[in-house]
Amino acid sequence: MAVWGGASESDLKAAGAEALPDGPSGVRLRGWHIESSRRPILNSLALQEWEEKLGTSHLPEMVFGESSLYLLHEDSGLKLHFNAFDALKGWKREPLPPVEVPAAAKWKFRSKPFQQVILDYDYTFTTPYCGSEAIEPNPEKAISEDGCCSLCWEDCDERIDLAALSSKEPILFYDEVVLYEDELADNGVSLLTVKVRVMPSCWFLLLRFWLRVDGVLMRLRDTRVYCAFVSDHKAIPVILRESCWREATIQSLSAKGFPSDSASYGDPNLISQRLPVIAHKTQRLKVSRSITEGS
Repeated sequence: MAVWGGASESDLKAAGAEALPDGPSGVRLRGWHIESSRRPILNSLALQEWEEKLGTSHLPEMVFGESSLYLLHEDSGLKLHFNAFDALKGWKREPLPPVEVPAAAKWKFRSKPFQQVILDYDYTFTTPYCGSEAIEPNPEKAISEDGCCSLCWEDCDERIDLAALSSKEPILFYDEVVLYEDELADNGVSLLTVKVRVMPSCWFLLLRFWLRVDGVLMRLRDTRVYCAFVSDHKAIPVILRESCWREATIQSLSAKGFPSDSASYGDPNLISQRLPVIAHKTQRLKVSRSITEGS
């Protein structure tokens, strides 16, 4: 549920922020419009449409297809948004081999008695998705005045200062949005969520894919995105993104002396540091402008 982090009206006013009008959850602050939306899971008809668009006959048990988070820099038109459809497109483009499950657990994937189980796709719905970005078309905004713009993420040496995020600033807005979830036929959990936190000096979000295949594997893909506010609201904002992929088999963790039972691995926050890093990168969002003819 969206909360105001204990922020009072005086906190919002002191920060120059305002809550969005009745209806959407979110806040306007320092030239940013930040809004979250949480909706029920898709019905069977909508799921069929998604399967056709994605070219698959498999989707997570719970897809919150109309839930989303977006952050719009109103003066530049730069928009970051997070949604289940784009995340599942990423799953389709990254054909990971199916994770082996214990033979005794395969029966749970059967929809009919004595049905043969062939797990020939990535039933974990692991996605490399780090979010979506776009330029909102608006000729009145500065970023589009001189021609067409494109966005890309470039590797950089800058790091998000996580220590600074633990300061005593009031939290003006916070929300957590579930994008999709699957319990892997009671054989674990596959979960994609995005959390956002807005303070007077910055906003910060965490997109997290968390996978636990009981008795076999744990996988954590975290994407952290950070933007510090500047005094010039019309300036193109500096946005940093850190992506980290951690993964380990239960067997490897057990060999290091960690528990092997699934009950010990219910909270990814508590066990993330036990998982070795597979890949890590830090990037900065770059806006490239191409001048149109006659401009």
